Amino acid sequence: MVKLNKIYTKTGDKGCTLLTSGDVVDKFNIRIEAYGTVDELNACLGAACMVAQDNAEIAGLLQSLQHDLFDLGADLSTPMAKNELTDQALRIISSQTIALEQHIDRFNEPLAALKSFVLPNGTKLAVQLHICRTVARRAERLVARLTHDEGAQTNPECLKYLNRLSDLFFVLSRFDNEVSGQGDILWQPAKNR
Repeated sequence: MVKLNKIYTKTGDKGCTLLTSGDVVDKFNIRIEAYGTVDELNACLGAACMVAQDNAEIAGLLQSLQHDLFDLGADLSTPMAKNELTDQALRIISSQTIALEQHIDRFNEPLAALKSFVLPNGTKLAVQLHICRTVARRAERLVARLTHDEGAQTNPECLKYLNRLSDLFFVLSRFDNEVSGQGDILWQPAKNR
């Protein structure tokens, strides 16, 4: 359970922060960059939730993903111990990634196959979901770097989860454009030459 009585700790005044393990690291540490970007993604997703209020199904899904993103941030902020026991720390698990795949399949099923790249455009929700997609891809790149640098201390499911999450945002953006009647706005190579 989380209990916060005091909001400022002054730990960051010297450019450092504490991991949940108690280790002090620089604020530019790749682990901090990774879970900080997940936090940024969650804020972007909050904006998408506001825009999605007219669609209860998508709004509910997006809000449930915000809980997953807090799980992901907790996972990334807690380096894995060598002999870590199950449930010793909050970790992203495969069922969360599988749930994303199921959502992708469900929302992608009614969509036409793509014949070109899609511009990040369309409805307000589609655009906000594209912003979420790009921030998720940045988080994914940072977690890939973290995994490369500190593989044994990083849950490999985090990278899988982020990869599927960005795919889900892409599919949901296309879905919202489709149901709104907007449709995909396709890239036209060399259009302005």
